[in-house]
Amino acid sequence: MKIYRVVRWIVLAILLIGTLLALKKPSQLAAPQVPAASWKQQAADFQTKINQLEQASTDGNHGHEIQLSSAEVNAALAESLRNGTSAVDLGQVPIQAPQVSFEGDQVRGLFPTQIYGKDVYVTVAGRLGSQNGYATFDPTQFKLGDLTVPVSLVNGALQKKLAAPANRDKLKLPDFVADVRVVNSQLVVTQK
Repeated sequence: MKIYRVVRWIVLAILLIGTLLALKKPSQLAAPQVPAASWKQQAADFQTKINQLEQASTDGNHGHEIQLSSAEVNAALAESLRNGTSAVDLGQVPIQAPQVSFEGDQVRGLFPTQIYGKDVYVTVAGRLGSQNGYATFDPTQFKLGDLTVPVSLVNGALQKKLAAPANRDKLKLPDFVADVRVVNSQLVVTQK
């Protein structure tokens, strides 16, 4: 009987610590918010680079690459959310102001949301790539708040969500893009 009581209290303590870690706000990934004028300039720089890549393709030039910083990508994400479009549909879970950073050859995203009235922060890291004209994502880390969750537990569900028709269409690369990947902490987009 005593062993049962000890085990019960240990399990309760582990669950409590896990819940507290899951609800803890992680540190920000990207640089803190910059003035709106600078943010708009970063979003404009993002769009200009994409337009240059598309124009090169239209002109018959092939194999060009552009490099995008995390600041430019974050600004473009913020702009798309402001215009009512989101990167990925997670069903009933609304994503608020995601942050993206590039570290070495990986992308790391912080996705704040609310579940049952509580702020929850999901951090996902992994490698970007492309296959058959679609962007791919191979996760290497998954965190809920400050609680690290084994990738093997969430990868199947994440891949199913990304393969869902609503999300699959959003992952289709433009016709002029051959590949996307992170190299030296920059997003590299290669033209066909």
